[in-house]
Amino acid sequence: MRYTIFMTRHSSPHAIPSDAVQLRTEDAIRNLAWFRYNLRKFLRFSEKAARQCGVTPQQHQLMLGVAGYTGRGTASVSELAEFLQERHNSVVGLVERAAQRGLVRKEHDTNDRRFVMVSLTEQGEQILAQLTELHKEEVKAAKEALMKVPKVPAQVLEVKKKAI
Repeated sequence: MRYTIFMTRHSSPHAIPSDAVQLRTEDAIRNLAWFRYNLRKFLRFSEKAARQCGVTPQQHQLMLGVAGYTGRGTASVSELAEFLQERHNSVVGLVERAAQRGLVRKEHDTNDRRFVMVSLTEQGEQILAQLTELHKEEVKAAKEALMKVPKVPAQVLEVKKKAI
């Protein structure tokens, strides 16, 4: 039997059979694949819902960031860039387009005009409320799917049966 030396962060080396290490790696890969699959399913739903409500998925994410990221109901462009994981200048453009659509409003700091706070307009609040309602069940389903041990979906099994 082959062994692999395995060390945890705070322990001494342990000899683990190589097939056990392979199994752990396969489990980790499978878990990561299913995690990404379920995230993508949720994101696909969310993108479609945003479009059905007349906004882009990016505008929906922007409104979520403005309304919920800081807990204040407002956010600076820098905070939104962090929330969206985008470059500052990309977020400036997104905020500008959303302001032109009447979804958000911008307020410049009186002391430093470069500092911009973003808040939702009434129209932005209404659209975000509608999208939030549409997402409630999907969030619940996604949470349950992410917490489950991954299983092979029925459609994959059907493909395997047809191939045999």
